[in-house]
Amino acid sequence: MNAVVLTPTTRMLAWCLHLLVIALLALTVIRAVADGNPRVAAVVVAAAICAAVYVAGPALPAVRRSSRNALVWLAVLGAAWVVVLALSADGVWLAFPLYFLLLHLAPRRTGLVAVVLTAIVAIVGFAAHQGSFSVAIAIGPALGAAVAVAVVWGYQALYRESEQRRRLIGELTATRSDLATAQHAAGVAAERERLAREIHDTLAQGLSSIQLLLRAAERSLPADPQNASEYVDQARRAAADNLAEVRRFVAALAPPSLEGASLAGALERLCATTATRHHLAARFRVEGDAVPLPTALEVALLRVAQSALANVVRHAGASVADVTLSFSGGQVVLGIADDGRGFDPDELTDRAPDGGGFGLPAMRSRLQELGGSLTISSVPGNGTRVLAALPALPAATTRARS
Repeated sequence: MNAVVLTPTTRMLAWCLHLLVIALLALTVIRAVADGNPRVAAVVVAAAICAAVYVAGPALPAVRRSSRNALVWLAVLGAAWVVVLALSADGVWLAFPLYFLLLHLAPRRTGLVAVVLTAIVAIVGFAAHQGSFSVAIAIGPALGAAVAVAVVWGYQALYRESEQRRRLIGELTATRSDLATAQHAAGVAAERERLAREIHDTLAQGLSSIQLLLRAAERSLPADPQNASEYVDQARRAAADNLAEVRRFVAALAPPSLEGASLAGALERLCATTATRHHLAARFRVEGDAVPLPTALEVALLRVAQSALANVVRHAGASVADVTLSFSGGQVVLGIADDGRGFDPDELTDRAPDGGGFGLPAMRSRLQELGGSLTISSVPGNGTRVLAALPALPAATTRARS
């Protein structure tokens, strides 16, 4: 009654208990009148007082809100019941609803002790009215007390289990919400990293190439305007290619160099363009039997080739770069080797050679996402070799798996 949130089920049970108490008090009065009890007036008054005390409990806010006041109310109700029992043997039946009240409102041990005392009082009172004591007299109140304890404690156990499940469901819901938030944040971070790699491998490389070409044109002026014009023309074409990459990037399509062509064709054109723009002998060849690759693998290998060749142009000081695309043993391997100044790979574990932070680490991350690997072999003064390996799954197989 106090500190208990009533659900529709518990509210119905409470009303059933109210009706049972009133019905048993009415039965006690009716039996006293029907049996010609000489103390019928006292029985009526005692029953009315007991009913008034019982009704006052749920009606008084002080009793509903305070466990201590609820126990005081139970003590007064118990005293009124004892008076009814002393006047009429039929008052013994009121012990049964009292068991439930005591177990429901009193602490666990206190309620159990109070139930035992109530059962003893009921047995003694009924035996006094009968003028004798027998086991049959004790069975009714004792059995009723046992049933009440089993029912109430069982209900309390179920209620605790239900509350625990409710808390667990709430925690699970909160955990799922936190997980969804974390997954969203991880997705955002992964997408930012992907965009950073895309920008580095396309826009940054293209702009860097344009910058080198314009510097070469600037050095040719005014002594060799024809040569400067060629550099400017190459820069213009590089800008046009970069613009196409930007449009592809926005539309989330495959790179323009791969549209309507194979990976080998795109790499061959990349080598030819690099050789024309930067006076680097970039040579390309294919080894093994080429197989169609999924777009994701082709894009990754093309980006690695673009980034690696851009590093050769800017940092290696090389005169020759060999690009090899090999198909063998269920793998496709892209190799970029140059005869430049080389470097110590251990010094570039955390940063790209261009200082931008998205060179070699970006290549490795891009390949690892597709189940591949990146190997870098370089010795200062002896050039550099970059090997990008990916599983050469046919495009149709990959689409079927997805």
